[in-house]
Amino acid sequence: MGKGRLEAFTDGVIAIIITIIITIMVLEMRVPHGTDLAALQSSLPVFLVYVLSYANVGIFWSNHHHMLHATERVNGTVLWANLFLLFWLSLVPFAIRWMDETGFTASPTAAYGVVLAMAAFGYTLLQRAIIACNGRSSTLAAALGSDLKGKVSFCLYVIAIPLAFLRPWMAIALYVVVALMWFVPDRRIESLVKR
Repeated sequence: MGKGRLEAFTDGVIAIIITIIITIMVLEMRVPHGTDLAALQSSLPVFLVYVLSYANVGIFWSNHHHMLHATERVNGTVLWANLFLLFWLSLVPFAIRWMDETGFTASPTAAYGVVLAMAAFGYTLLQRAIIACNGRSSTLAAALGSDLKGKVSFCLYVIAIPLAFLRPWMAIALYVVVALMWFVPDRRIESLVKR
């Protein structure tokens, strides 16, 4: 089975998710009443979570693109793993809206972490399904190795979830750390594909 339809479908779903994030966050941001930078202060937390969410979805899309670039074929298991990943990514707009409407309290901040952790888990499932389909000697398998970066990311999400009940902003800081870790597309895959 070719990978073209999977790529096109994923691109379409992620484009819709990003459009929803834009609609929910940007169009609902209140215009400041003042004319100085201090007037923006009340909108800053919402704006920063919007940036984080937009970046997270973009990071998943970018790395998904690179992963599929290193993939020769897909099967039914890969398709279902991809749907699992997309399901969790589709919950990002709900989680950020809940965070915004409740003032970044513990439960919504933890829920955001659950969504990101499950998306990361879905991404790992997708990687494993692709490797199983393409073989242990495939480009993707060689590029990932032990996937320390993926394991560390998932662990940070898992740590952030209970931390959200103690210090929501510390949990958000961990979400930012993970995003920064993945901001540059996975060079392990890029370097092998270029060869």
